[in-house]
Amino acid sequence: MLVEYFTHFEKEERMIGKSRAKRQKLGQFIVSDPEICHGKLTFVGTRIMVRTVLAYLASGKSVEWVVSEWPQLPREAVEEAMRLAVKTLIDRYEMKSAA
Repeated sequence: MLVEYFTHFEKEERMIGKSRAKRQKLGQFIVSDPEICHGKLTFVGTRIMVRTVLAYLASGKSVEWVVSEWPQLPREAVEEAMRLAVKTLIDRYEMKSAA
């Protein structure tokens, strides 16, 4: 009986969490949607995760290779992902000068 209660409670919590999470667009081509890939960043209209594309780029693959592997991704989408990654890295880790 107690296990059933907690199982029901956990399901409610997950449902409440899902209802709070909303689709967020992070540019023209990148979106986070709780209904797609568990809210991971994907390219709009696809299930292609941004992290996958960035990992291939970091391993030495070219933008041309990426768009040939995923022809539904425009080059501009891949470039937007790279810009967002760079901006996030700098915003998060670069030391701010004390002026």
